[in-house]
Amino acid sequence: MDSIPKKTLCNVVPCMRYRDAPAAIDWLCTTFGFTATLVVPNEDGSIAHAQLGFGSSMVMLASVVDSEYGRLLKQPQDIGQFVTQSAYLVVNDADKVYDRVREMGGEIVLDIQDEDYGGRGFTCRDPEGHVWSIGTYDPAQALSSLSSATSD
Repeated sequence: MDSIPKKTLCNVVPCMRYRDAPAAIDWLCTTFGFTATLVVPNEDGSIAHAQLGFGSSMVMLASVVDSEYGRLLKQPQDIGQFVTQSAYLVVNDADKVYDRVREMGGEIVLDIQDEDYGGRGFTCRDPEGHVWSIGTYDPAQALSSLSSATSD
Protein backbone atom coordinates (compact mmCIF):
# COMPACT_ATOMS: atom_id res chain seq x y z
CA MET A 1 0.00 0.00 0.00
CA ASP A 2 1.26 3.47 -0.85
CA SER A 3 2.10 5.81 1.99
CA ILE A 4 -0.31 8.70 2.30
CA PRO A 5 2.19 11.30 3.59
CA LYS A 6 4.44 12.74 0.92
CA LYS A 7 8.16 12.41 1.63
CA THR A 8 8.90 16.03 2.46
CA LEU A 9 10.43 18.02 5.29
CA CYS A 10 7.12 19.26 6.71
CA ASN A 11 3.93 17.21 6.42
CA VAL A 12 1.55 19.12 8.70
CA VAL A 13 1.28 22.87 8.19
CA PRO A 14 -1.05 24.92 10.41
CA CYS A 15 -2.93 27.58 8.43
CA MET A 16 -4.18 30.70 10.19
CA ARG A 17 -6.06 33.88 9.39
CA TYR A 18 -5.45 37.30 10.93
CA ARG A 19 -7.35 40.57 10.64
CA ASP A 20 -4.01 42.43 10.57
CA ALA A 21 -1.79 39.82 8.94
CA PRO A 22 1.20 42.17 8.39
CA ALA A 23 1.24 42.98 12.13
CA ALA A 24 0.82 39.29 12.98
CA ILE A 25 3.78 38.36 10.78
CA ASP A 26 5.91 40.97 12.53
CA TRP A 27 4.81 39.81 16.00
CA LEU A 28 5.32 36.11 15.27
CA CYS A 29 8.78 36.71 13.82
CA THR A 30 9.89 39.08 16.59
CA THR A 31 8.35 37.17 19.49
CA PHE A 32 8.62 33.49 18.58
CA GLY A 33 11.51 33.62 16.11
CA PHE A 34 9.66 32.70 12.92
CA THR A 35 11.24 33.73 9.62
CA ALA A 36 9.03 35.14 6.87
CA THR A 37 10.06 32.98 3.92
CA LEU A 38 7.28 34.08 1.56
CA VAL A 39 4.85 36.98 1.87
CA VAL A 40 2.42 37.74 -0.97
CA PRO A 41 0.65 41.06 -0.37
CA ASN A 42 -2.61 42.12 -1.95
CA GLU A 43 -2.90 45.59 -3.52
CA ASP A 44 -4.78 46.85 -0.43
CA GLY A 45 -1.93 45.87 1.93
CA SER A 46 -3.60 42.73 3.24
CA ILE A 47 -1.82 39.40 2.85
CA ALA A 48 -2.94 36.90 0.22
CA HIS A 49 -0.50 34.21 1.45
CA ALA A 50 2.48 34.01 3.78
CA GLN A 51 4.78 31.22 4.86
CA LEU A 52 6.68 31.58 8.12
CA GLY A 53 9.48 29.13 8.78
CA PHE A 54 10.31 27.76 12.22
CA GLY A 55 13.20 25.28 12.21
CA SER A 56 12.12 22.43 9.94
CA SER A 57 8.44 23.45 10.16
CA MET A 58 6.24 26.32 9.10
CA VAL A 59 2.86 27.97 9.39
CA MET A 60 0.94 29.55 6.56
CA LEU A 61 -1.24 32.57 7.14
CA ALA A 62 -3.28 35.17 5.32
CA SER A 63 -5.58 38.06 6.02
CA VAL A 64 -9.20 37.45 6.98
CA VAL A 65 -11.27 37.70 3.80
CA ASP A 66 -14.88 37.11 2.90
CA SER A 67 -14.46 34.13 0.58
CA GLU A 68 -15.78 30.59 0.36
CA TYR A 69 -12.86 29.33 2.46
CA GLY A 70 -12.81 32.40 4.72
CA ARG A 71 -16.43 31.82 5.71
CA LEU A 72 -15.42 28.42 7.14
CA LEU A 73 -13.25 30.13 9.78
CA LYS A 74 -13.98 32.27 12.82
CA GLN A 75 -11.49 34.46 14.63
CA PRO A 76 -11.10 34.12 18.42
CA GLN A 77 -12.67 37.58 18.89
CA ASP A 78 -15.80 36.31 17.09
CA ILE A 79 -16.32 33.31 19.39
CA GLY A 80 -15.62 34.54 22.91
CA GLN A 81 -11.81 34.18 22.64
CA PHE A 82 -12.15 30.42 22.15
CA VAL A 83 -10.14 28.55 19.52
CA THR A 84 -10.72 25.17 17.95
CA GLN A 85 -7.04 24.39 17.40
CA SER A 86 -3.62 25.58 18.48
CA ALA A 87 0.00 25.13 17.52
CA TYR A 88 2.86 23.83 19.68
CA LEU A 89 6.37 25.21 19.16
CA VAL A 90 9.36 23.12 20.26
CA VAL A 91 12.05 25.50 21.53
CA ASN A 92 15.48 25.30 23.17
CA ASP A 93 14.66 27.67 26.06
CA ALA A 94 11.00 28.08 27.04
CA ASP A 95 11.84 30.65 29.72
CA LYS A 96 13.49 32.92 27.15
CA VAL A 97 10.45 32.76 24.86
CA TYR A 98 8.13 33.25 27.85
CA ASP A 99 9.95 36.48 28.74
CA ARG A 100 9.78 37.66 25.12
CA VAL A 101 6.03 36.96 24.90
CA ARG A 102 5.46 39.06 28.03
CA GLU A 103 7.65 41.88 26.66
CA MET A 104 5.75 41.85 23.34
CA GLY A 105 2.31 42.02 24.97
CA GLY A 106 1.22 38.42 24.50
CA GLU A 107 -1.25 37.13 27.08
CA ILE A 108 0.03 34.20 29.17
CA VAL A 109 -2.93 31.85 29.69
CA LEU A 110 -1.10 28.89 31.27
CA ASP A 111 1.99 29.88 33.21
CA ILE A 112 5.39 28.32 32.58
CA GLN A 113 5.99 25.04 34.37
CA ASP A 114 7.91 21.79 34.28
CA GLU A 115 5.69 19.12 32.73
CA ASP A 116 5.20 15.65 34.30
CA TYR A 117 5.93 14.02 30.92
CA GLY A 118 9.17 15.99 30.44
CA GLY A 119 10.08 19.43 29.21
CA ARG A 120 9.10 22.89 30.35
CA GLY A 121 6.46 25.04 28.72
CA PHE A 122 3.60 27.53 28.76
CA THR A 123 0.60 28.63 26.71
CA CYS A 124 -0.16 32.14 25.48
CA ARG A 125 -2.36 34.14 23.13
CA ASP A 126 -0.97 36.29 20.36
CA PRO A 127 -2.39 39.82 19.89
CA GLU A 128 -5.38 38.52 17.89
CA GLY A 129 -6.21 35.77 20.39
CA HIS A 130 -4.77 32.68 18.69
CA VAL A 131 -3.47 30.17 21.26
CA TRP A 132 0.14 28.96 21.09
CA SER A 133 1.83 26.43 23.36
CA ILE A 134 5.59 26.70 23.62
CA GLY A 135 7.88 24.21 25.29
CA THR A 136 11.06 22.20 25.37
CA TYR A 137 9.23 18.85 25.19
CA ASP A 138 10.00 17.30 21.79
CA PRO A 139 7.34 14.74 20.84
CA ALA A 140 9.45 13.49 17.90
CA GLN A 141 12.38 12.79 20.20
CA ALA A 142 10.08 11.08 22.71
CA LEU A 143 8.63 8.91 19.93
CA SER A 144 12.14 8.04 18.73
CA SER A 145 13.20 7.09 22.28
CA LEU A 146 10.08 4.94 22.68
CA SER A 147 10.71 3.20 19.33
CA SER A 148 14.33 2.50 20.31
CA ALA A 149 13.29 1.08 23.69
CA THR A 150 10.69 -1.29 22.18
CA SER A 151 13.03 -2.56 19.47
CA ASP A 152 15.75 -3.59 21.97
